[in-house]
Amino acid sequence: MADDWTDLIGVADLTTGWVTRVDLGARPLAVYHTPTGIYVSLALCNHGGADLCDGYMDGHLIECPLHQGAFDVRTGAPIGAPATRAMKTFPVRIENGRVQIRLKG
Repeated sequence: MADDWTDLIGVADLTTGWVTRVDLGARPLAVYHTPTGIYVSLALCNHGGADLCDGYMDGHLIECPLHQGAFDVRTGAPIGAPATRAMKTFPVRIENGRVQIRLKG
């Protein structure tokens, strides 16, 4: 169903200006609490497989801890080599103080 939203974590459980890992079943996700909102992507870098939650976050940029490839967390777009492919991101909404994502649709 196009309106299927999945509950991830409470907004109060996030650290402002940082990334938090949330495992949704076997799927590791990165939840970014940025100055302009909350964004979610797959947690593993699509270049080297490192956990982006161990990387450096600055504003809307997350830098992979393995090879320092960087992505814009709002869109998933690669913005620093050696990353060349966009990371998988998910639509996000906040409902009753909880971060939810849409997996399909």
